[in-house]
Amino acid sequence: MKKILFLLLTGFTFTVAQAQEITDAMRYAQDNLNGTARFRALGGAFGALGGDLSSLNINPAGSAVFSNNQIAVTLSSYNTKNNSNYFGTTTTEKDNSFDLNQAGGVFVFRNGNSNSDWKKFSLAVNYDNVKNYTNSLFSAGTNPTNSIDGYFLSYADGIPLSKLRDSSYRSLDNGAQQGFLGYQGYIINPVDPNNNNNTQYTTNVPAGGNYYHENTVTTNGYNGKLSFNAATSYKDKLYIGLNLNSHFTDYRQSTSFYEDNSAPLTADYTITKLRFDNELYTYGTGFSFQVGAIAKVTTEVRLGLAYESSTWYHLSDEFSQKLVAVSSAANQADTNDLVDPQVTNVYAPYKLQTPSKLTGSFAYVFGKSGLISIDYAMKNYSNTKFQPENDSYFNSVNNYMSSVLDKTNEVRLGAEYKIEKLSLRAGYRYEQSPYKNKTTVGDLTGYSGGLGYNFGSTKVDLAYSTAKRSSHQGFFNQGFTDGANIKTINNNVSLTLLFEL
Repeated sequence: MKKILFLLLTGFTFTVAQAQEITDAMRYAQDNLNGTARFRALGGAFGALGGDLSSLNINPAGSAVFSNNQIAVTLSSYNTKNNSNYFGTTTTEKDNSFDLNQAGGVFVFRNGNSNSDWKKFSLAVNYDNVKNYTNSLFSAGTNPTNSIDGYFLSYADGIPLSKLRDSSYRSLDNGAQQGFLGYQGYIINPVDPNNNNNTQYTTNVPAGGNYYHENTVTTNGYNGKLSFNAATSYKDKLYIGLNLNSHFTDYRQSTSFYEDNSAPLTADYTITKLRFDNELYTYGTGFSFQVGAIAKVTTEVRLGLAYESSTWYHLSDEFSQKLVAVSSAANQADTNDLVDPQVTNVYAPYKLQTPSKLTGSFAYVFGKSGLISIDYAMKNYSNTKFQPENDSYFNSVNNYMSSVLDKTNEVRLGAEYKIEKLSLRAGYRYEQSPYKNKTTVGDLTGYSGGLGYNFGSTKVDLAYSTAKRSSHQGFFNQGFTDGANIKTINNNVSLTLLFEL
């Protein structure tokens, strides 16, 4: 039996081998509802309203609705609760964070020519933290059937023994690295150990016991969006706008998987415990644009239409991992096999294209006393693509995404009622699952409420929003794909300060 402590020199290895998966793409393809407190309180239903800096995220024509220059800053408190159920065992994990999630300003220029139909022109700059990645997830339970050994076997099968035995971790591509870890950690064995060309492997994890599992996932980071906006008003009845958006992201994920096997010990050493740790760091930039229009059909009725292009991301990944396995035998001392390459894989930069979005909106304004608003948005997640598309790996992932992802509809409703200087607000949001099976990631349902007070040149808005969504994703992408049922509840409190100049 091997009793080797594998410790390679610390360093970076640069490789063109891809490791991107559908979960990486969906991290950036899915939206989140962030912005000013008024925007959040009305459920984000601002496509036909405008007059709010975060409304530019829906319809860029909204900046021309402003009557005066305005600056807004929003602070938000995020609370995330994940309820996990893994083979009947329930666990709960919570996270709290505080962030400056919006800041921006709009400047309105009126046309000095009273005979012109083009009444005003506006310029705006707005930052939104589109997605706060601070989150923790813990799942635990006893799996009566499957071990993580299937994960390492699925990668090792087909790879010559000489490659797993004599090569260094840094010299292998991502798939072979997983087989390498399993072999060097004594989790898998070659069927024919005396044949360097052996390509079939068997497990060293005993059958007949239950497999107790713990899976911990911790993430943090952000996905920011900086919008440069221009809009104009025609006869104060038609508003047209354009956004040029710069995106930047910084995402870190740490996962730790633990397995404990309860099978009776035999005279031969077998794996009884193991821990498998992975670290992912993704960073990069992107670009998108938006065009939109708002029509004031009557004094009360407004219609909006907006198109948001794909976001073209340029991303880079850094990835590291290590494995600790404990071997036990009857009447023998336990042995530990540590496989810690201390190598960070730096993958070749790649591109990701997220799907575009089309939003139609309707609003009815009751003079100065209140309003109701509704947005309806469509998005086709099956158009999500890694690039270059002629790359064989990316092509297979893109084909898979096209087959499992679906078109979605999203509805947002908002209402506001004013009592002199006090505004009362409420909102609702429903978004369909981007997956055809509706299980991997379920539908999202959200509710919101808030209030605002107008001090004159200064306004203060406060909002509370909550959203629920279920999901079921495997702990690993192949070989061992069992996972927990997760119910996620996101609660948010936002405070916005607005200053008219």
